[in-house]
Amino acid sequence: MGTDHWTSDRDLSDFLLRACHDLRASLRAINAHAEMLRKDSQGTQGVSDFQRHLGFILDGARKINSLADGLTAYSIALHIEEASFQSTSMGLALRTAMAKLDTELRAHGAEVTCGELPRVSGDPDRLAQVFEILLSNALRHRGESPLRIHITAEKSDEEWLFTVRDNGPGIDTAYLERIFRPFERLHAREGDGAGLGLAICRAIVERHGGRLWAESTPGTGSVFLFTLPAIDQSRPVNRSVT
Repeated sequence: MGTDHWTSDRDLSDFLLRACHDLRASLRAINAHAEMLRKDSQGTQGVSDFQRHLGFILDGARKINSLADGLTAYSIALHIEEASFQSTSMGLALRTAMAKLDTELRAHGAEVTCGELPRVSGDPDRLAQVFEILLSNALRHRGESPLRIHITAEKSDEEWLFTVRDNGPGIDTAYLERIFRPFERLHAREGDGAGLGLAICRAIVERHGGRLWAESTPGTGSVFLFTLPAIDQSRPVNRSVT
């Protein structure tokens, strides 16, 4: 299991404090600008001021909604049950993720290639979500060159090792573990998101009995690696939907 897996009340408390901090920051912005709008409506302020304050309110509400969505996804990831696992094509999981991101991938001229991907025992929706988050992360932090992502899988002992490699600007080694912490944002432009994507990814992989980590050297791109147990042929799994 990952080093950031929460196994103590102290870790859970830290998570809740971070969540409350983000929620309260957005709520304070909403309250402040709502009060400004109230005062403006009683005076002679122009329409432009009204729209500016309203924009802050709507942005704050959007951030709260994004955070709520992220917390819901994280909660779901933490409660994946093995009883629901089925034989799942990781190739299909990748295609599902790419279909959801098709517009954004095309808009940025991104190219995604892959080797042969295996079947594993797991939750198809959540495993597709892992690919979706990792692809979205590469899109968000792409470099100046057209984005190129290559995905591979290699069997080692009783598990599969998956790699998602991109040609982006890379990540400083000091942040390679921090990026998996909830609400950890390396750049200001990430403030628009909930800051939970990679934490959700790690939770999903760990609930499937695997590990997730990153390797990178600034200027040479990044590679996200995760393992999943190989299907035990001696144990029955639920039938896969195709």
